[in-house]
Amino acid sequence: MEGTKKPLVLASVMLAMFVSAVEATIVSTAMPSIAAELGGFSKYSWVFSAYLLMSTVTVLLYGKLSDIFGRKRIFAVGMLLFLLGSLLCGLANSIDELIFYRFIQGMGAGAVMPIATTIVGDIYSREERAKIQGYLSSVWGISAVTGPAIGGILVVTIGWEYVFWINLPLGIISLLGVLLFLKEPVNTKKPVIDYKGAALLTAALSTMLYLLVEGGVSFDWFSTKSLILLTASILFFVLFIWAERKAFDPMMPFEIWRNKTIFYANLVSLTNGVILIAISSYLPTYVTGVMEQPAAIAGFTLTAMSVGWPLAAFFSGRLLLKIGYFKTSIAGGAFLLIGSLLFVLMQPGFGPLWAAMSSFSIGLGMGLTSTVFIVAIQAAVSYEQRGSATASNMFMRNLGSTIGVALLGSILNSSLLRYFADSGQNYSLSAINDLLSADARAGIQVESLRFLQQALAESLQHVYLVTAFFALLSFILIFGLRGKKGVKSRVK
Repeated sequence: MEGTKKPLVLASVMLAMFVSAVEATIVSTAMPSIAAELGGFSKYSWVFSAYLLMSTVTVLLYGKLSDIFGRKRIFAVGMLLFLLGSLLCGLANSIDELIFYRFIQGMGAGAVMPIATTIVGDIYSREERAKIQGYLSSVWGISAVTGPAIGGILVVTIGWEYVFWINLPLGIISLLGVLLFLKEPVNTKKPVIDYKGAALLTAALSTMLYLLVEGGVSFDWFSTKSLILLTASILFFVLFIWAERKAFDPMMPFEIWRNKTIFYANLVSLTNGVILIAISSYLPTYVTGVMEQPAAIAGFTLTAMSVGWPLAAFFSGRLLLKIGYFKTSIAGGAFLLIGSLLFVLMQPGFGPLWAAMSSFSIGLGMGLTSTVFIVAIQAAVSYEQRGSATASNMFMRNLGSTIGVALLGSILNSSLLRYFADSGQNYSLSAINDLLSADARAGIQVESLRFLQQALAESLQHVYLVTAFFALLSFILIFGLRGKKGVKSRVK
């Protein structure tokens, strides 16, 4: 792209990724404090689900729109929506308000990360891309290291509201940098927007999400309501696939999935999304509520993942060129499996260092796999499809996180209710709110405190068992890439 000031655009893109990284780690660290203040532990997972649902649905639409209207315009729309949502989230007075504002924030987030990544694919050559993507993943992860620490400090000093408001100045600087220094080619393509596909995908994911979050809590899994929601979700997904195949310019171009590298990379990204959200969402709850550690220590355990991610991402670009795509990916899958098994084995008495070690292993796995997937996908398509192809991978990871936070939230809530019922205790899910604040814990009788902590620990153990299953599935799926043409041969 002639006229583009690459270093300044790259710096702006790094800031956009910083905002995304901070959002992922700061909010997770602050959630125990938010739940303790606003209440509504039963809706804990909805704070994540609302954000993930909208970012998952819109990521494909934004990817297609960026191919039609250019990266700058769509990036600007997404960033402005994200910043508006961030501002409103800090003003929320109830858990319901926060969930609604997270919908707005998620609508913008669907544009930030995929288009920032696509811009890098546009302005650098294939040979440069492997190294630059590694650096970007490293910068994204390194910046995320500060997220949990900042989040913990903000929560205990000026308040959890600032975990959202910290996005505002950084997002504005990033937006100005992209608008001022990125020069794009003139696009003469006639705009054709797939609104039908976007509406059907939203309906499919919304019904599925509601079933997964509320199933086993608000209504039985084997009930008429569950059957209706499941049927509706399947029907909407079928209609979405049918509409995309008929669409002149679909938001999800299925032909790119015929490439085996893209196909398996996206499937692995789906399972990795489940793993990522499981650790990000529920590790602070375990460290705060069960281990009785402050928010700063809970943030430290997530920081370990943020350290492992850039460390592995930094070397993944080089490993990609040296040993190839498959071997680099399989190493990442192995670290994900090891980390998830360490979480399964974790006990309250092991302390936060065990949690941090497990988190670090997950970070290594994410860093090794995510970078090579993006490089492979961007090398497999033309400029006209690069936005959609990059967005498809982001979509699959977001979809995994959306399914994961809903499914795991339902497992956590239903496991807690079952534990209470089996023990003959008349507790509700709101009792867990008191575990997430040191002041509230001090007012609980010792016997009740130990009972609630045991209930939470065993219920989260079920969450980690499911996470380990997805890590194993991810590892197996990577073997589908054996014998396929890898990135090593493409970038030489």
